Amino acid sequence: MSAAKLLLVEDDPALSELLEYRFQNEGYDVRCTGDGDEALVLASEDVPDLIILDWMIEGTSGIEVCRRLRRDKETAHVPIIMLTAREAEDDRVRGLETGADDYLTKPFSPRELLARVAAVMRRIRPALAGETIEVGDIKLDPVAHKVQRRGRSLQLGPTEYRLLKFFMESPGRVFSRGQLLDGVWGTGSDIELRTVDVHIRRLRKAIGIEGTKDPIRTVRSAGYALEPA
Repeated sequence: MSAAKLLLVEDDPALSELLEYRFQNEGYDVRCTGDGDEALVLASEDVPDLIILDWMIEGTSGIEVCRRLRRDKETAHVPIIMLTAREAEDDRVRGLETGADDYLTKPFSPRELLARVAAVMRRIRPALAGETIEVGDIKLDPVAHKVQRRGRSLQLGPTEYRLLKFFMESPGRVFSRGQLLDGVWGTGSDIELRTVDVHIRRLRKAIGIEGTKDPIRTVRSAGYALEPA
């Protein structure tokens, strides 16, 4: 399997050098920048598997870089771990609501960051390698475009398949209707937000089996998440 591509966006030269060294030793293909504008260019030129993003950087701020990455259909699925010296709960919530998958407050242990990145990579690597993705009792084969639940083959339309795959690549994460629209239909889509609800209902019907729990959780005023059933 090829090395995972990691984009490290950190403007502290000493910390950046340390993290680059540690991640390269772990077998990651690391690119580094301390500038938000350059980070956006690097991410678009060669989409990374994961981004470590400092909040306070040169040029475009880390929070705005995160927002733009989530709006771009090419990078909308890329996991983002934010680094920041901000300890206030409101700042952590803001970072997560903007689209960060995880949040680490400085000062932190490089070992803890390595562990968090490894945990994310274990989750997403099956999808990157074209291997079967499993969440609870649902299995999705991205090569054969087949979905099974408890050994039963499920018939999904193209949109419902993309929607399920999007969910399965980030199990447990709550996505707003806007994030689902961008991630599944693309940022240039003219589809209305309520169309997402229609396809969620279709997906629920397609993967539902009598006597089993509905794995799609509705989070009031927030969106939807796929939970292991």
